[in-house]
Amino acid sequence: MAGRNGRTVRDLRRGNRTAVLQRLYFDGPMSRFELAPATGLSGGSISNVVAELVEDGLVEEAGTVESDGGRPRTLVRVAPASGHMIGVDVGETRVRVELFDLSLTELARTERPLEHHGYDVEVIVGHIRDGIAEVLAETDITPERLLGVGIGVPGIVARTAEQGAVVHGQTIGWDAVPLECLLRSTCELPDSVPYFIDNGARTLGQAEMWFGAGRGTRNAIVVLFGSGIGACLVTEEVEYGRPLEWGHVTVQVGGRRCRCGALGCLEAYAGAGALLDRWREEGGRPPEDVDEETALAAMLAAAHPAEGADADPAALAVLEETAEYVGAGLSDLINLFQPERILIGGWAGLQLGTRFLPAVRRHAASYALGHPAERVSIDLGKLGPDAVTVGAATLPLADFFARGGRRAAGGREHNGGHA
Repeated sequence: MAGRNGRTVRDLRRGNRTAVLQRLYFDGPMSRFELAPATGLSGGSISNVVAELVEDGLVEEAGTVESDGGRPRTLVRVAPASGHMIGVDVGETRVRVELFDLSLTELARTERPLEHHGYDVEVIVGHIRDGIAEVLAETDITPERLLGVGIGVPGIVARTAEQGAVVHGQTIGWDAVPLECLLRSTCELPDSVPYFIDNGARTLGQAEMWFGAGRGTRNAIVVLFGSGIGACLVTEEVEYGRPLEWGHVTVQVGGRRCRCGALGCLEAYAGAGALLDRWREEGGRPPEDVDEETALAAMLAAAHPAEGADADPAALAVLEETAEYVGAGLSDLINLFQPERILIGGWAGLQLGTRFLPAVRRHAASYALGHPAERVSIDLGKLGPDAVTVGAATLPLADFFARGGRRAAGGREHNGGHA
C-alpha cells in the first residue's frame, strides 16, 4: 500500500536499511543507541533494522563500549565479507582490475599494459575479461558473490535501452562503442552481475568525495590529469557528480591541435602527451621506448634535478607555461561553478604534485573573479593512482546501498551508475 507521498511500506523499509548501512559504513562501528539520533530513526526501528541486517549477514558485532552507568553497549559494523565489487580503470597506459570486499579493502589486482594496441576495442574488452577472471581465481570468490563490476572509461557514456552503456570516446577513436554489450557477450559472468560503466573522471571524483580529500565538502570539483584531462563536478544537487569534458575548453584560439581534432584545447597543452611533445619541440630529449608515466617522470627530473645538477631550461619553461594554462583553465571552473574545493588527481596530476601547485594556485587566482577565487582551495587528491579503480568499485556499492543492501538483479535497468 502506498502512502500519500507515494511511498510504500517496502520503500520505507528499504530507506531505513539504506540509512543504517550508510551510517555504519562511513562512521561505524556504532552502537544501536548511537544509530538512532545519527539516522533520525526511532530506537524501535533501529533495533528492527539492525536485527534484519544481522540476519542477512550484512552487519556483524564489533565489540562493546562502556555506557554511562549501564551495561556495556554492543557495537555493530558492516560485515566486510558480505559483498564484493570489482573496479576497472581503462587508463592511458594500462587496464587495471581490482577486487574489493565490502569495506573496499583490496583483495587482488592485475594490470594489462596497452602498449602498441592503444585503445583497440577488442583488446580492451579482452583485458577486462581476463582481468576479472584472474582476480576471481586468485581469491576463489565466485562470480555470484559480486555486487557488480564498475568500469571507469575515457569519454562520454550514454545509455540506451537496447545496448546499455555506450561509450563516445572521440580522443581515443571510440565512436558509440557498445561496451556493455561486448562485455556481456565476452565475460563469463552470470546475468545477475550488473555492469556500471562511467566516465573515469567521475569515478575519480566519487572516490575522493567518499574516502579522500573531498570528504565533508558540499561543492567540489575533482580534476584528472593523465594523457587526457577531465573533471567531475560534485554538489548537493548532483550527489554522485557530473562529468565535465574540461580538457576540451579552448585556452588558445587557433592553438595546438588536440587529439579530439579541435585547436587550442587545454588538453593539447597540459595533457601528459602534450607536455612531452612540447618539451621535444623545445629541444628536450624525452626517453624513447618507455610509457608516458616514465617519460613524464624523466621530464620532471630534468626540470628539477638533484642538488648540484643543472636544470633543463626547456623542461622548466614548458612546465612553467603549463602551470599558467592549468591555472587559467581552473579559473573557468571557479567562475562557472564557484566550488569550495578543487582537487587534482590522475597519475600525471600526482606526478606534477606539490611542486606544481603554488604556481597553479597563483595563476588561477589571477585569472578568476576575486570573490569565488578567495573562497576555493586547490589541493592534491589523497587516494593516489588507484583512485579511478576505487571510484569504479563504488558504483556497484552505491547501488547496493540504494537498494537497502539488496543485490541488484542484473540486466540493463541497473547498469551505468548514477546518471
